Amino acid sequence: MTSRVRVAAVQAEPRWLDLSAGVDQVIALIEAASDQGARLVAFPETFVPGFPWWMWLPAVQWDADILARYRANSMAADGPELRAIRYAARRRRIHVGLGFSERAGDGVFMSQALIDDQGAVTVARKALPTALERTVFGMAVRRPLVRDTALGRIGVLGGTDHFLPGVCEAMHTAGEHIHLASWPGFTVARRDTESDVAQLSTAACRRYARAGHSYLIAPTAVVPLPGWQADDAGRPDVLHGRSGVARILGPDGRDLATPLRPDEEGLLVADLIVATAADRRPAPPGADRALA
Repeated sequence: MTSRVRVAAVQAEPRWLDLSAGVDQVIALIEAASDQGARLVAFPETFVPGFPWWMWLPAVQWDADILARYRANSMAADGPELRAIRYAARRRRIHVGLGFSERAGDGVFMSQALIDDQGAVTVARKALPTALERTVFGMAVRRPLVRDTALGRIGVLGGTDHFLPGVCEAMHTAGEHIHLASWPGFTVARRDTESDVAQLSTAACRRYARAGHSYLIAPTAVVPLPGWQADDAGRPDVLHGRSGVARILGPDGRDLATPLRPDEEGLLVADLIVATAADRRPAPPGADRALA
């Protein structure tokens, strides 16, 4: 037998470097998704307090001050901000996939929280951020986040992990029913090296859904930078905000909902047809627990 499950993907601009406002925004979006009947809502990578787009500038153009601000506005895994978000999920009986910058000691990590509709949370850190991301974030032990829930096995990966074949294969082996592909939005420095990263991310999502035979929800942040310019040895570097486009894909890689405009904020909503618990394919060994 099957059941219909409504899910939502967030496409929105973060509340940059403002932890309190970011938590309020997350809770408001959880409530908005719940009001539309969603039982699962997915947020972009490092949505709180926003992806540090200034990394794209030469290091001489940013300093310890902005890094300290970023750390100060990141969330602790055991802090009151995540507890408030967990309470909102429990109160609304909705599952939440949240990408956030996790503050731990003197460092920060690119983390994902998977919260079930009872408020129970599992947190996993991105093991291998890109070289550029490592100028801000720390590395961690690889523990793929795949968890059994009332909706089936849900897995979460952040952004560039979808370009790592070994990581994707491990997730597929875990037997996901629903995959959350968390993207941070995009910026472009130096126009002459521009590439269409939005298309690359969508192609990676379609490939992942087909390879894993799973539904895929891909939230993304809107990055409406008007352009930020700094001189580097006489050559201007300009950051331009860009957004990927949030997607909800079927196991065949096809869109299940009409995407929003790239600069549009809102929730992308679709209904998934999922097997009831008794009819789901059996979990592989070890997949009956959270792997993170």
